Amino acid sequence: MPTRNDPILHVQNLSFAYAKAPVLDDLSFAVGRGATGLLGPNGAGKSTLIKILLGFLKPGAGGGSVLGYPIGKSGSRIRQRVGYLPEHDCLIPSLKAVRLVTYCGELCGMPWSEAMQRAHEVLFYVGLGEARYREVGTFSAGMKQRIKLAQALVHAPEILFLDEPTNGLDPAGRREMLALIKDIVAQGQTSVIFSSHILHDVEIACADVVMIKKGRLVVSGNIEALKRKDQIVYEVRLKGDRESFLRSLAREGGRCDHSRHDLIKIVLPPRRSAEMIFRVAQQTGVQVRHLMHQRDSLEDVFIEAVEETEKTRMKAEG
Repeated sequence: MPTRNDPILHVQNLSFAYAKAPVLDDLSFAVGRGATGLLGPNGAGKSTLIKILLGFLKPGAGGGSVLGYPIGKSGSRIRQRVGYLPEHDCLIPSLKAVRLVTYCGELCGMPWSEAMQRAHEVLFYVGLGEARYREVGTFSAGMKQRIKLAQALVHAPEILFLDEPTNGLDPAGRREMLALIKDIVAQGQTSVIFSSHILHDVEIACADVVMIKKGRLVVSGNIEALKRKDQIVYEVRLKGDRESFLRSLAREGGRCDHSRHDLIKIVLPPRRSAEMIFRVAQQTGVQVRHLMHQRDSLEDVFIEAVEETEKTRMKAEG
């Protein structure tokens, strides 16, 4: 079993296809304890990857492990020690909430009395204490997400797999769900794998991230490190000959990272300031209409990593 500093899960050269349609392509990464975002657009392969890690699907090639158990061979053992909040509803609408969560605890091997006591505790924890004797079929979308979280927590799992846990929630419900996830991690007993296509949610709740697109790894690591705190980045709007400005800026070591509409993101060399931008603008007869210092977001990291991956792939193919 993994020690405190070992990865809690890893995959190596993992591939999978439905019929002849590839979903995961030679995927390799490792995840440590804490909260890790599994990030990528819809259709990236995130849900399929989780199902493989839980033993619901067998990898086509490659392998890995969860809590030391090999995937594809130890699905039942893995599922006893992890919790899973699926993306889609899988609830029994005629059951009362407390009975449903108790039943899920029993499925994980808990005695009935222990599962029932724990069901009451986790339902209060997720904010459904007063609704625990209501039938699940009467619940709102937000309440259904909460009971899915409760059933995933009932047996005190070592890893909690959350597949799009903020789907269908209004802004207040999203904030409350993210606060619950952060609290679970802060308690230190359960690590979280947070699968989402919403970059902002992952950035709020997670310390680390694994980004995938079309079943391939884009980038992984600590979020703050990936956001490159050492770079000096400005968002700028210009009026005038922008191309001339950018050429002059490049000669002094700056660059335009990417642009959106009339805004451009300028990255300056270390120990340089906005004075450099104004000086180059004056030299080229360009007006600076907007300037704001900013740090990279996860969206910036994802866009840049995808662009770099595509450049590498095209060089390899060409």
